[in-house]
Amino acid sequence: MHARRAAAYIVRELRAPQLRLLWGALLLAAAALSSVEFLAQRLQGALQRDAAQLLGGALVVQGDVPLPAAFAQHARADGLRTAATVEFPSMALAPGADGGSRLVVVKAVDAAWPLLGHARLRGADGAAHEVAGAPPPGSVWAAAGLTAQLGVPTAGPIELGRRSLRVAGVLLSEPDRGTGLPGLAPRVLINAADLASTGLIQPASRAQWRLLLDGPPAALARYRAWADAAVRDTRGVQLLDAARHDGGIDRNLRHGAAFLQLVALLSAVLAAVACAVAANDFARRQRDAVALLKALGLTRRGVLALQLAQLALLGALAAAAGSVLGLLGQAALLRVLGGLLRLGTLPAPGWGPAGGALAVVFALLGAFALPPLWRLASVPPWRVLRQHDAGPSRVALAASVTGAAGGALALWALAADRAMAWRALLGVSGAALLFALGAAVLVALAARLARGRRGALALAARQLGAQRAAAVAQIASLAVALLALLLVAMLRAGLFAAWQRSLPADAPNRFVINVQPAQAAEFRAMLAGAGVEHYDWYPMVRARLLAVNGRAVHAADYPEGRARALVEREFNVSTTPRLPAGNRVVAGSWARTVDGDGLSVEQGLATLLRWKLGDVLRFDVAGRDFNAPITSIRRLDWESLHVNFFVLAPAALLARDTPSYIGAFRVDGASRALDAELPHRFPDITLLDLDALLAQLHAMLAQLGAAVELLFGCALAAGLAVQAATLLLGRRARQREAALWRALGASAALLRRVAVFELLLGGLAAGVLAAPAAAWLARWLARQLFDFTWTPAPVWWFAGPLLGALLALLVGWGSLRGVLRTPPLQLLRAPR
Repeated sequence: MHARRAAAYIVRELRAPQLRLLWGALLLAAAALSSVEFLAQRLQGALQRDAAQLLGGALVVQGDVPLPAAFAQHARADGLRTAATVEFPSMALAPGADGGSRLVVVKAVDAAWPLLGHARLRGADGAAHEVAGAPPPGSVWAAAGLTAQLGVPTAGPIELGRRSLRVAGVLLSEPDRGTGLPGLAPRVLINAADLASTGLIQPASRAQWRLLLDGPPAALARYRAWADAAVRDTRGVQLLDAARHDGGIDRNLRHGAAFLQLVALLSAVLAAVACAVAANDFARRQRDAVALLKALGLTRRGVLALQLAQLALLGALAAAAGSVLGLLGQAALLRVLGGLLRLGTLPAPGWGPAGGALAVVFALLGAFALPPLWRLASVPPWRVLRQHDAGPSRVALAASVTGAAGGALALWALAADRAMAWRALLGVSGAALLFALGAAVLVALAARLARGRRGALALAARQLGAQRAAAVAQIASLAVALLALLLVAMLRAGLFAAWQRSLPADAPNRFVINVQPAQAAEFRAMLAGAGVEHYDWYPMVRARLLAVNGRAVHAADYPEGRARALVEREFNVSTTPRLPAGNRVVAGSWARTVDGDGLSVEQGLATLLRWKLGDVLRFDVAGRDFNAPITSIRRLDWESLHVNFFVLAPAALLARDTPSYIGAFRVDGASRALDAELPHRFPDITLLDLDALLAQLHAMLAQLGAAVELLFGCALAAGLAVQAATLLLGRRARQREAALWRALGASAALLRRVAVFELLLGGLAAGVLAAPAAAWLARWLARQLFDFTWTPAPVWWFAGPLLGALLALLVGWGSLRGVLRTPPLQLLRAPR
């Protein structure tokens, strides 16, 4: 066949409805995955670009204790530039008994700060300019709006601990601002020379000492090698490397990103199902055309070349259009998530996600479209004279199974989170096999119940039984589509429901730390005077883990990063005669912690650090060691906003130590006066106002939900494509049956009723199969991937069948209208 004729043939065949559907499915898969990949690429580029600036240096030595002088001395010996900071939360007060108060993050900096970038400051002239170095002694740089919140003049003064300091400028930005809970509070920068005079650093204070380093790459490499060994021998100190820094993305944002990837992956799975169905139907319809071409002299190699050219052109067009849609999709996602991502200008998108979209498209084509089209080359020329449809061969079945496995492997390899991809694909694949078996049972049952009955509903049930193979394929495919759609909807609902359950109306909205023993009685009396009756109140000491079962603990003993960080930090250890609210003992005896000598530890911590009942832990508390066995393990509700502890100890073990106190309580109405009274009466405490944090977290979840809904549109479109593809499977058989029924005198109204009932029965059957599978899979993924426990409401059991019936009717009616209008003459002309 000449090249021009071949091109004309390919273009003409691309107009076939099956190939248009195949192209649409590929387009959806490319668009869904590339939109998330474009977004991830740009965010990762921004994080890598800003990692050193966010940290404050190419390398940072960080500790929850003052850093040994050797770290700075060695850096200077290697010719590195250094700067030192100390950061901690505290209360800023307006002078006078009636002045306002505000939780702030205080950062003491030296003259060399910042090493990278500049701070932006608005001075007395109102102009913004970049500055370097520390504020002048006796002054501060304060965040915009702080003086107004405190009710003091623009130039201050404000009180920090024992010092009254002048506001020398409004801090607009700083290059190494932290993230997390302290990062939400207004910032106050002071000169490191003023820190001691404030009296804010106490033995139990939560402060972070940092040594920032920058310099030539060779010098940094030498220092990194030395510091890696040094931090292993220095408790409470760690080395941060900008090349490995995660940018401080918090848990909710990670879960949101994982959710977006899951939606994109499920959209691609649905597109793969549509590809498989449409490609098989297209290949079946091409057998006559291929037989004619071979009868006219086209060789097997020529047939294969034509099919491969078709796939290549189809894939290239789908990948290109999908990448463009992916670019538009990531722009929409960025607009929705703009309030969450404070990364400034993002790098321009690269070609990587477009290449990934191309790989996804050709992987799906190779797995699902190539096997049936490859089998077309074996169609004999004599089919032109004798049209006979052989049943499915073992080779065809093996090719289909191999194609499905190959497609799943391709999606797994291209997924950003392969563990999540493995779980989702395994769940969907297992469900698809069960759906096929369940659909066969339901179709046989419907046909049996309809036997001997009259009416459109009985005719529809017998129709399903008469075309059992096509009906099973349609129901199973639609059930897979419904599974994905219901899974996304259930997980989204479960994620928000779990969060709402964790925030009861009477949840604490104030935390207080660093209350000294001499202040405790007066502090609690002020709470009682304000009408605060129910609150958390615990003594607390800082304890450093030294050994487990007599063996010294080192971070290098643990391969997991979080485990290493935990053994390096100081633990907050408390004691209480009653099991705290939200705590549940899952192993051992709580009584030995109350009346004996045993420790109670949190379940997740015990699992991570490989602790078990009976292990003896040795802690250091302010220079005094104590040993105690683990006698109980507790499961905690960390999202309850109540005070929780990793380790609880008997009161006798802590009796010789001087604790500080930590509390959580709720203020509203008249008790809000405590926000001003407590910091003025106790200037060295830290009072955390969670109202702003809770509002921001609610906004964060709303934005993530909106982003998921954008991608849910892709999943819904892919589900509709699956339904449309499955309806094409039996279109020719339906045409013959409709023509035969019309020839026998059936009215158009009867045919319409039968078609509607057939669609509704198929959709209901698919929903009945999909709803329980989605509920089980949603519960499993919620626990394994998103770390929350959720039980689906009974309404989901009804939503699945209703959604299935609606989708089947919505897509199927448009496809079957032409079938119902088939004239009887078509029956005589149609090939047998």
